[in-house]
Amino acid sequence: MATTRSAHTVWEGDLLKGSGTVSFDSSGIGDQQVSWPSRAEEANGKTSPEELIAAAHSSCFSMALSNGLAKAGTPPTRLTTSADVTFQPGTGITGIHLKVEGEVPGISAEDFEAAAADAKANCPVSQALAGTTITHSAKLA
Repeated sequence: MATTRSAHTVWEGDLLKGSGTVSFDSSGIGDQQVSWPSRAEEANGKTSPEELIAAAHSSCFSMALSNGLAKAGTPPTRLTTSADVTFQPGTGITGIHLKVEGEVPGISAEDFEAAAADAKANCPVSQALAGTTITHSAKLA
């Protein structure tokens, strides 16, 4: 069964001096402020498209890795995943680095790395971002 999730943004003003509000319609988790300076310079309490992509990618990757490990008979106790999305003004998103640390009883470091590589390649967000260089590092806790 397919699902659709929705968000919307209201932007006021030009790119450099304007600002916007991102609303998470499906979840209702609230509104977040966005602006060019928060995207290209310091966050200053505001979010950016890249931070939103990082949140989506880290959660999707964690789900995919958890599923792959469980199917292999080594379900994780805990996975902690970060996603760093690099944005270069004038160029765009230049890369994403996923970093995962896992507590996975009964698995070797090599098998954990292989599972992480598979999750990176096959999670739906990675597939949606296929035109972007995505790297990862994985270690057991």
